[in-house]
Amino acid sequence: MRRLLLLITLFSALTVSGQPKRYLGGDVSMIPSYENQGTVYKNFDGKPVRLLPFLKQQGWNMIRVRLFVDPQNAPEEHKGEGVCQDLRYVTALCRQIRKSGMQVMLDFHYSDTWADPAKQFTPKRWALCDRQTMADSVYAYTRASLLALKKAGVVPEMIQVGNEITNGMLWPTGKLNPAGDENWDTVTDLLKAGCRACREVCPQSQIIIHTEKAGDWDVTKSYYQHLRRYGVDYDIIGLSYYPMWHGTIPNLGENLRRLNRLFPDKPVMIVETAAYYSHERDPWAKPGQYSEFQEISPEGQAAFTRELVAELQKHHNVTGLFWWFPEENAFGNEVTKGWLNRGLFDNHTGQVLPAMKEFGRFIGL
Repeated sequence: MRRLLLLITLFSALTVSGQPKRYLGGDVSMIPSYENQGTVYKNFDGKPVRLLPFLKQQGWNMIRVRLFVDPQNAPEEHKGEGVCQDLRYVTALCRQIRKSGMQVMLDFHYSDTWADPAKQFTPKRWALCDRQTMADSVYAYTRASLLALKKAGVVPEMIQVGNEITNGMLWPTGKLNPAGDENWDTVTDLLKAGCRACREVCPQSQIIIHTEKAGDWDVTKSYYQHLRRYGVDYDIIGLSYYPMWHGTIPNLGENLRRLNRLFPDKPVMIVETAAYYSHERDPWAKPGQYSEFQEISPEGQAAFTRELVAELQKHHNVTGLFWWFPEENAFGNEVTKGWLNRGLFDNHTGQVLPAMKEFGRFIGL
């Protein structure tokens, strides 16, 4: 029965032409925080707009939302960077997204704070778990979270089981070298636990496994080959692609072709991308840094986006493109500490940046 439901879901995702439906959106998990501060977003004419309806007007059809286990346990520094998304926060945001006419991608971080290739901190509540108890905890937590969302009427259409888990998850229990062969049994047991909960509670939702080495073919190939070898049940390969860390766009294109040849049954989504338009008040980047990849300006950001979209349109296996933290907007507020300057709105004026128009071309706008 579950397989039949999955086939129906996949069939319904196809357009009349037989081509996969494309999804355009971004991780806008900070929208409620900005709205609470009265942040003003402006359209291309400089007029104030409500953000979610505006994104819908730009052709966005899916919004990605991150979920932390107990974000109140996050370091204060990370809270200042935007770590606050607990289940109550996420449920309310998902309702907003639905009211705006868009679908939801839920991103389980399985941590109290940021989970990425450099850190996959085990939640405080699971700190003393052994391997089996950890897998049981992943299953129970995933299931309970999805049941709560289902009760609220916001079943996510897509679910990420882990965030940028190239080097494993729930360290040290689930740490691994993606190019090696050790500890895959542990990591895949954790993934299977999360995926099983997704299938049971949300049988029509599609499951994404998300890594961040889009520019490194050997690591990407090894990772998803191991998932196949261990029988992990998922639907979509999710990749992060940032030009300053993951190489050139032509190199990305070659890796997308290789993925299609090796995993023809797995659509690919770029579930995170972004590019700088400035380095002002940025505590992480230095002036001029990354300018070898693009001009650090609104025009450079738009040029990157135009080139990326043109490349992705060549690949029928690529079905999604999502910008990370597009809602950043420091105009008249202090929501986060420092400026990242990779959003799609000007931190000085709140006006949408030129890259937004290029982004929409992914779905033919």
